[in-house]
Amino acid sequence: MTFLELAEKILNEEEKPLTTIEIWNIATKKGYHKLLKTQGKTPWSTLGAQIYVSAKDNLKSIFGKTDSRPKKFFLKSMADKIDLQDNTIPLDIVQTKLRKYDVLEKDLHKYLSYYAYYHLNCYTKTINHKNSSKKEFGKWVHPDMVGCYFRMDDWKKEVYDFSSSIGVRGIVLYSFEIKRELSFANLRESFFQCVSNSSWANESYLVATRISDNEEFHIELSRLCTSFGIGVIELNMEDPDSSEIILPAKYKIDLDFETINKLAMNSDFKEFLETVKIDLSSKKIHKKEYDIVDSVENLRKG
Repeated sequence: MTFLELAEKILNEEEKPLTTIEIWNIATKKGYHKLLKTQGKTPWSTLGAQIYVSAKDNLKSIFGKTDSRPKKFFLKSMADKIDLQDNTIPLDIVQTKLRKYDVLEKDLHKYLSYYAYYHLNCYTKTINHKNSSKKEFGKWVHPDMVGCYFRMDDWKKEVYDFSSSIGVRGIVLYSFEIKRELSFANLRESFFQCVSNSSWANESYLVATRISDNEEFHIELSRLCTSFGIGVIELNMEDPDSSEIILPAKYKIDLDFETINKLAMNSDFKEFLETVKIDLSSKKIHKKEYDIVDSVENLRKG
């Protein structure tokens, strides 16, 4: 049984919208998790990630999702038989939400690492600004986090070897600028800080956990993203798997090696480059050299 088949079975039997954690807990109680072909160390996270990815394809997916937080999933075929208005948020989630309004930007790194790993297949590394000489860097040069997606994770060995032999790059490099919130009050400064930090990467994202729902703000944010190719990720701290790309980044083929060279003066960024090079050469990803990916349970605890 696959993870998606497991989710389908549980939703069909329960006949009501469920969160991914509820689906997994019910599956373990019924012993269905033993039927999975493979589980890994965090099967609940794999289940959640696969359901979210599937549900994004509105035309092909069998799963629908509610607008509640945390999001709940149901089978589209049963939509007329179940109550889709049950948006009740458990008390512990409400308390967590209120508490996390006072988070620091550094507290958001672990949520981005989780989202990037499970939803972008990206290995991240935090860049500590203290590891750079102030004499060598001006304002707005350092990205908060960087990341790499290795195509060898998804491609067959023969395909990956062929792509390498004809000079097709086997990785995608990411740059992330993290803010606690985005609104008209800090949009310009945050956006151009991201632009300044991102010229070296294939894809660059401005990341925040609270984004203004003002319509004029979203129009301006969309205009800036379209003009400069920057994407936006909204982190959901109550339900990390509900985090999503609300505006996609434009993929840049050419890398800015002058900026890469400058950033390499930072020891964290230099280590990131060395690790990516070693992983590409060895065709083996050394996960311990990247940021730790926390479990969804620990993230929900804060």
